[in-house]
Amino acid sequence: MADNKAILKAGDKEVELPILSGTAGHDVIDIRSLGTNGYFTYDPGFMATGSCESSITYIDGAKGILLHRGYSIEELARDADYIEVVYMLLHDKTPNTEEYKAFKDTITRHTLVHDQVNNFFRGFRRDAHPMAMLCGTVGAMSSFYHDDLNINDPEQRLRSAYRLVAKMPTLVAMCYKYNIGQPFVYPRNDLSYAENFLNMMFSVPAEDYKISPAVAKAVDRIFILHADHEQNASTSTVRLAGSSGANPYACIAAGVASLWGPAHGGANEACLNMLEEIGTVDRIPEFIAKAKDKADPFRLMGFGHRVYKNFDPRATVMRESCHEVLAELNIDDPLLNVAMELERIALSDPYFAEKKLFPNVDFYSGIVLKAIGIPTNMFTCIFALARTVGWVSHWHEMLSQPGQKIGRPRQLYTGEAQRSYNKIDK
Repeated sequence: MADNKAILKAGDKEVELPILSGTAGHDVIDIRSLGTNGYFTYDPGFMATGSCESSITYIDGAKGILLHRGYSIEELARDADYIEVVYMLLHDKTPNTEEYKAFKDTITRHTLVHDQVNNFFRGFRRDAHPMAMLCGTVGAMSSFYHDDLNINDPEQRLRSAYRLVAKMPTLVAMCYKYNIGQPFVYPRNDLSYAENFLNMMFSVPAEDYKISPAVAKAVDRIFILHADHEQNASTSTVRLAGSSGANPYACIAAGVASLWGPAHGGANEACLNMLEEIGTVDRIPEFIAKAKDKADPFRLMGFGHRVYKNFDPRATVMRESCHEVLAELNIDDPLLNVAMELERIALSDPYFAEKKLFPNVDFYSGIVLKAIGIPTNMFTCIFALARTVGWVSHWHEMLSQPGQKIGRPRQLYTGEAQRSYNKIDK
């Protein structure tokens, strides 16, 4: 915490506002006393507003830095697995061998969902969007644990967090199976987190599904690279819902709903749609020209990032897995050929370097998901699966902090001032 203060001059008043310092990043001006002085701040989109105090994730977009609990995302993606990252995000430390084994066993043995959940799916149309089904079933899970929803009990909060992380792959796979008319596949305790998800997605009762180690590794990395991303729209939604005292399943369902918005969770889906629009390698120059034309609204999806102004640190390790998967599967798919040629151009054309339009994590994860046979309407569900641990970590952290209040943003009112109502004859 810094001792210096900011002086705000408002009319004939001077208001002293404390300046606070974290362990990294910008200092912040504590504006909580402004309301008592007759003022509020105006910041649409909260682009310059710190909404909370958190020790989970730190991002420096200008330098391409993403840290979880102080560990770089590159190290985590290369040296850890998703279960380790889940433990670390929830417990603020990396597990030792015994803690890892015990935690992995806990998550593994909570992957099965109640049999009555099957009935929820039968209430949906077969062509329902997977995210619509996921929103409903995640929120409905609270009905099975009504005796274990005391959000003021840290142990109950953690148990809820474990259940959500464990059961989300099962629910996501059920959304997919219901869409395509195949029977649900139960989780298997002998498989890793990523392997179990792939098996529930692609195995059928008639034959075994052979799990590729390269594919399982790539999926595990996708989960790690999307686990948390600071105070984004869906995480902020979870925190705001949680501030009201809502149960964790309702809060995570709110996060799923927020992520469903195309401006948030649909980036890798948008990338695949763009590849389909391009269609073939020979049409790439046409679309590159459109992207360079300032008068043309066309944008290359999957290139550049709103937060990372230089490069996306997650893309480096995802690129490695992407090429491993494509080499192993040896798929002759025109869209994947388009993607690889676009990548080659982006990494060699000076225009892309000048504009910092490098392929981001959504570009590579979308290619991997396409290559292993996951339809584009499932992409955001998989994002939600990975992000669940970030959501529950922020929810748990928020409720652990003393003095929490229900979220209540203010507004700049631009409507009519008070006026008289004229009664009408009825």
